[in-house]
Amino acid sequence: MSEHFDVVVVGAGISGIGAGWHLQANSPDRSYVILEGREQLGGTWDLFRYPGIRSDSDMYTLGFSFKPWTQAKAIADGPSILRYLDETVRENGIDRHIRYSHRVKRADWSSADARWTVVVERGGEEMLFTCGFLFMCTGYYNYDRGYSPDFPGFADFKGQVVHPQFWTDDIDYAGKNVVVIGSGATAVTLVPELAKQAASVTMLQRSPTYIVARPSEDKIANWLRGRLPAKAAYGITRWKNVLLQQYFFRAMRKHPGKAKKALVDMVRAELPGHDVDTHFTPSYNPWDQRLCLVPDADLFASIREGKAEVVTDTIERFTETGIRLASGRELAADLVVTATGLEIQLLSGMPVMVDGTRFEPVKHMTYKGMMFSDVPNFAISFGYTNASWTLKADLTATYVTRLLNAMKKRGMRQVTPRLKAPVEDAPFLEFTSGYVQRAAAHLPRQGTRKPWRVHQNYTLDVMALKYGGIDQEMEFSNPEPARRRAA
Repeated sequence: MSEHFDVVVVGAGISGIGAGWHLQANSPDRSYVILEGREQLGGTWDLFRYPGIRSDSDMYTLGFSFKPWTQAKAIADGPSILRYLDETVRENGIDRHIRYSHRVKRADWSSADARWTVVVERGGEEMLFTCGFLFMCTGYYNYDRGYSPDFPGFADFKGQVVHPQFWTDDIDYAGKNVVVIGSGATAVTLVPELAKQAASVTMLQRSPTYIVARPSEDKIANWLRGRLPAKAAYGITRWKNVLLQQYFFRAMRKHPGKAKKALVDMVRAELPGHDVDTHFTPSYNPWDQRLCLVPDADLFASIREGKAEVVTDTIERFTETGIRLASGRELAADLVVTATGLEIQLLSGMPVMVDGTRFEPVKHMTYKGMMFSDVPNFAISFGYTNASWTLKADLTATYVTRLLNAMKKRGMRQVTPRLKAPVEDAPFLEFTSGYVQRAAAHLPRQGTRKPWRVHQNYTLDVMALKYGGIDQEMEFSNPEPARRRAA
């Protein structure tokens, strides 16, 4: 037996929950279900349980456009974000549409039927769902495996090693020597939190990352919330933060030398007397990789207080008691945390077939950062790399509902992006980060002109996705049978 819905959404994280709300608000006549492989909602915010887990974007932009964030802290911890998501689904009745422990295994499109068949595993048994439109909201990384390099001598180490993606509550670091390998958002979050109880914490990095400190509370947002209705205060703060972010991003990309000096000088002010040139001055330009945010300068405070140390070096090998570096120094460790990155995985790694042919993302071009050339009735939610994920996820869901409404109005069952003029290739993600470069050979392409290129600019995307036309290099086809239209 199978169940049929107009739309199947895969994933009940931020993107999937937002998709559910937009379907209800913008296409209320369309039935939908959200299939979630895990036992509860939240995606990233349910998976990651390491100490100090928090947002690396402000909650006025990481939050939904339709659900005001009303807490004082703009940089929120993981449990607070989970509570926010849970409130959202309950308040809007989205929870009634979520099927937990439903892991999607594959999807097959049939143009003859204008229908996706989705194979799902639940409790060891297979189930079938069919739908007219498949909306993938599964994020961008492998939930089952993080990235860890093959370190020489790893098997010799007698202590404990854990990847942050698989942190459990029984891991004891109190009074122990801890080494955190990595310099990204996860590492800079872990270090100050671990330093509260550990005997010592060392952040071991191969190369530095740009680290920016900002207050955990937005004083303007809190002032507005005390004087305006929650929705109005939230909307003003959201746009304030969007416009400020866009301004600083453009300024940094236009004047990378000045931006680099300003960012490094901010660290010098936080860490007088420290070797900032070695440990906090990256070789690349700002926004070649994502900047790391530390609220209330907590990382710098733990370094100033002698509770944490940053070491820039390469690993020669693990030993029984720690890590020997290329410089000859040995770091004693009881616990090593490999904050070495994620493994990018689109579509949860599931096979997708289109009229009997295997869909390979690398052979296709992305349309507006959400659909693929020559793949009908199929979209993914993929957020911004230079701003909050949710900003783009909201716009993507809005655009999908616009397509659904246009299909119904025109009496068409199929909508497919088509390349109608030559376009040059460009990387799907224009980042030099290791996790991006490791996956580059398997990622789709984007173009050098719209609608095949992502702006990475919320203001432009609002105009294009929320208000712009929907026919640009988009083919509507496969008319509904006459008897269905009559019904």
